[in-house]
Amino acid sequence: MSSIKDYEFWFVTGSQFLYGEETLKQVAKDSTAIAEALNNSPVIPCKVVFKPVVKTADEITSIVKEANYDDKCAGIITFMHTFSPSKMWINGLALLQKPYCHFHTQFNRQIPDKEIDMDFMNLNQSAHGDREHGFIGARMRMGRKIIAGYWQDEDIQEKIGSWMRAAVGAAESKKLKVMRFGDNMREVAVTEGDKIEVQKKLGWQVNTWPVGQLVDYISKVTDDELKALMDEYRSEYTFNFDEKDIETLEYQAKCEIAIKKMMDEEGCQAFSNTFQDLWGMKQLPGIASQHLMAKGYGYGGEGDWKVSALTYLLKKMSEGKTGGTSFMEDYTYDLTKGNELSLGAHMLEVCPSLAADKPKIEIHPLGIGGKEPPARLVFEGHEGKGIVTCLIDMGGRLRLICQDIECVKPIYEMPNLPVARVMWKAMPDLLTGAEAWILCGGAHHTVLSYDVTAEQLMDFARIMDIEFVHITKDTNLEELEKELFMLDVAWKLK
Repeated sequence: MSSIKDYEFWFVTGSQFLYGEETLKQVAKDSTAIAEALNNSPVIPCKVVFKPVVKTADEITSIVKEANYDDKCAGIITFMHTFSPSKMWINGLALLQKPYCHFHTQFNRQIPDKEIDMDFMNLNQSAHGDREHGFIGARMRMGRKIIAGYWQDEDIQEKIGSWMRAAVGAAESKKLKVMRFGDNMREVAVTEGDKIEVQKKLGWQVNTWPVGQLVDYISKVTDDELKALMDEYRSEYTFNFDEKDIETLEYQAKCEIAIKKMMDEEGCQAFSNTFQDLWGMKQLPGIASQHLMAKGYGYGGEGDWKVSALTYLLKKMSEGKTGGTSFMEDYTYDLTKGNELSLGAHMLEVCPSLAADKPKIEIHPLGIGGKEPPARLVFEGHEGKGIVTCLIDMGGRLRLICQDIECVKPIYEMPNLPVARVMWKAMPDLLTGAEAWILCGGAHHTVLSYDVTAEQLMDFARIMDIEFVHITKDTNLEELEKELFMLDVAWKLK
């Protein structure tokens, strides 16, 4: 599985021959310093590669073509140190297939009062050049990220790093493969979708493998493979069941080994299954799915391939962060007036990256699916601000919905609920937030993340050219309904 550190971003500085050779040498020197500073910043997750200053339409077109076909390049960052006439960018930008950030900065922080002269002005024209460059991006209707600020400031570097994570999500999206075991849960609408349109738009290859093939892989797990994974379980989790039932956990381990082996062989990064299609299996994968998510794979229950892919992408975008990201579902509410809360869980499959404390392995009947009681991780999620998000097929277009939430310590102990669970306050409040979510057509399956931000999801949606809706503390239902109407009109006209 690839790492976010495998990707790089090209720093492309624009200028022209008008200012002479000495000025161009200084432009290159200053731009190199900016790129190196970004590279040395702890909040920049990927390598920044300085590229020679571009001064003509041919140079711009050449570097765009090179970026398009370099798999390591996840995007370009442009900066106009001097005045770079934007007509010469048209052919290159028209060909650009990678995410694009326009960084509006300048080399010097302050205006040098006594030293400033026309030579200084000719060299340091970002306030001038970046506005010219900005026009052509707007004129060409290009989806781009604009970041304005001084390159040495950490908050500005954080903005660049945040956008990089969204761009890496886009790069991973273009090569994502999802392995489905069985189809969707019967009669469920929101887990459906146009897989051809999704592959065309997002790059996802979504295909089905027979459960019988998985059963065959399970039967071929070796004793050494099983022992190694059981040792992992013992080191990471607390065993909270009678050791006489160890074979139940061993079966889950075999499921995990088999699923991972099949995904790795096929180059898949995410999977889905459904309790309605477990022919030949003893249990629905519980800890098997949870531990695979903890390793970075995506998962979706009930055959929900869209949330499976989205789980993987958000995990990739948040690589190196420690808050946690998981497949999730709004399960039930506490409607105590003035303190309404949502309880998020699933039958089994919530990622332990969300856990407040060391998860426990427990074995309990599932009450659905007609199989043996499966082993699963039981824990409470930790407190903190986060988001829940889902992707829905609106027929002709995709809509990415994001809602801000605040996770809280559960207000009940719930000793008879043997599942991993998280409790949160939805923004702007549970009732308004629920109405907003339903108005948008939001799914019952989501991805919950403490690490990925709404801004990153908006950046991702812009890069992938899909609709984005954000439910916040300031959301007003009347205004949201107007926004959705206008979005519907606008996207039909695109």
